[in-house]
Amino acid sequence: MAAPRHVPQIPNTAIRSYRSPDTVPGRWATVRPGDLDDNQPQGQALGYQGPDQGYVLRLSRVVKERIFLKEGEHSIDVEKGCIQIALKRASIYGRAPVIHDLDIGYRLWGFLGDSPPADLLNYRLKRFEGVGQRHGYQDLRDLVALVPETTLRLTPDEIERRHEADWTSLLELS
Repeated sequence: MAAPRHVPQIPNTAIRSYRSPDTVPGRWATVRPGDLDDNQPQGQALGYQGPDQGYVLRLSRVVKERIFLKEGEHSIDVEKGCIQIALKRASIYGRAPVIHDLDIGYRLWGFLGDSPPADLLNYRLKRFEGVGQRHGYQDLRDLVALVPETTLRLTPDEIERRHEADWTSLLELS
């Protein structure tokens, strides 16, 4: 490393420079218990992986002000269910969540309008009940599974248009 001119130097001293190590380290391998051999694992109850998923919590604070809850609905259940739907959509595109992902999650279930259809209201009261609790994990996974990938690939405008015509066409309710 170079030294400033005002630092005294001892004459006839060998100047240090870079030197390669005596051995070359071996190739890196996945040998630790937590290392993944290939890609993220996929399968039942493993969820949907994607980068920077925690950002959805910041976005949810913005959307929370715009949602309409009816009597008997709990904000923690609604928030957790719609966040998971948003994360599923973001992971399909292999990116971090954006505000449109959350909008779609809430719009699919009619939380962004103050007067959802009566049949949708009755259905979502049952589907969202308890998904925000620890024991509701399987109910949460089932809720997210109701939204097919084909729906999540639609634009927010297409979803709004189709939701107004027939909200059941956007979900797999069979």
